[in-house]
Amino acid sequence: MTNNKPAAPFNILVVAQSGRLEYEALLFAESLRRNAPDWPGRLIVAEPRPEAAWANTATSISPQVRDALEARGAEFTPFTARHFGAAYPHGNKIEALSLLPAGENFVFLDSDTLITGPIDRVGFDFSRPSASMRREGTWPKPPLYGPGYADIWEALYRRFGLDFATSLDRDQPDEHWERYLYFNAGWFFGSDPKIFGQRYLDWALAIRDDPGDALASQELFPWLDQIVLPLVIHSLGGGRPGPELAGLDGFATCHWRNLPLLYARESEIAVDALESAAEAPDIKALLQGWEPAARLIYEGNGRNALRPAIDRERLPLREQGLRKQIKRLGWWLL
Repeated sequence: MTNNKPAAPFNILVVAQSGRLEYEALLFAESLRRNAPDWPGRLIVAEPRPEAAWANTATSISPQVRDALEARGAEFTPFTARHFGAAYPHGNKIEALSLLPAGENFVFLDSDTLITGPIDRVGFDFSRPSASMRREGTWPKPPLYGPGYADIWEALYRRFGLDFATSLDRDQPDEHWERYLYFNAGWFFGSDPKIFGQRYLDWALAIRDDPGDALASQELFPWLDQIVLPLVIHSLGGGRPGPELAGLDGFATCHWRNLPLLYARESEIAVDALESAAEAPDIKALLQGWEPAARLIYEGNGRNALRPAIDRERLPLREQGLRKQIKRLGWWLL
């Protein structure tokens, strides 16, 4: 359900670099302009420079893609990743927040997102940050003899001086992963990217460099951004999204992850948004050289071969099961 009045003004941040992410950013920007034409904010594309933590890696977006993005109003802001880079690409989103104007509302969205409706009509309360609940119980993985979920999460809250008890979803039982605040980092928002970003960076580095006893048995990668995100959001007075944010992962956005998954499980609205964006002449000329787009979008195999082979009424409980189905069908193209 959309709001009757537009949300407060906000900037959108995406991260893009050479390769798959620049193609995703093209589809994002075109779907934004098509499906949220009244959104008045700035689309800021953060591009890591091929130096420091990204040294010896080709990160620069091609001139043709850059021109197409700028034609859709994107503003490029290069940055130097000093802490994560090639060793942990998910860290781009943490370091890129420093590029945004201080004190201005922001929404971060992964580049593998489509805008499917008026994002300016989502009921954002920027004073109460939140993030995507479209996630699985990927972290932590408590060992047989402990510590358990509660002990692991409480150790993190205690470490950063936060109130653990107020973060709990008491409708969920003890030691069930959904009782504990955990997000997908595909979208999140707040009122001040400088404060949000600095805290995100400081705490991510602290956990990476000194996990502590409670995390000694836990894998930190690729989950570090999602381990730290709930701590930052809770510290800033935020929490789980309410019904006013249902447009995210709903009528306004689709976090599609990759083209095979999009065709296998997403709505007809999302597929239509993808294919409409991909038909823009300048985008089509660029994406035809990207094999997943060429095979699944332009040859029609996504809609006509992969999609009919998947029962979307009976999808596997975990994404890994769906990935296996797609691989068996021969359409796992990345």
